[in-house]
Amino acid sequence: MSLNYLLPIAVVVFGGMLLSTQGPINATLGRLAGDPVAAAAISFGVGFVILTAVTVARGAVPAGSALAAMPWWAWTGGLLGAYYVFAILWAVPKLGVLTVVSATVFGQLVAALALDAIGAFGVPVQPISLVRIAGVAMVFGGVLLSRL
Repeated sequence: MSLNYLLPIAVVVFGGMLLSTQGPINATLGRLAGDPVAAAAISFGVGFVILTAVTVARGAVPAGSALAAMPWWAWTGGLLGAYYVFAILWAVPKLGVLTVVSATVFGQLVAALALDAIGAFGVPVQPISLVRIAGVAMVFGGVLLSRL
């Protein structure tokens, strides 16, 4: 593997580690707020304030014409993220962090197989193969083992 890949991989691994901590943090927020949807709104509200401040500070506010030219599906990322935050803060107290994160990775891999196969959103087409399916199946096995 080329050294050019090490930094991006390290950044993503660290992001994955942060994602694992997000579940129990948001689960606690949900318990303290008394409602998982309210907790998700608080979580996204904090993120919105920080990201807006960074965007404005960097002078990177997109023009209205750029926003208007975006395809409709480009606006769905926040909705998908909101569902994920709600799902993990609801599921972590019931399943634990390991099972929730494992199931998350399994779900991501199932979707990734499909997205790669059709070249969704402009990514290069990567055909589904038995080896790739076996890799995803192994992660599913990990989800099952996490509950033993």
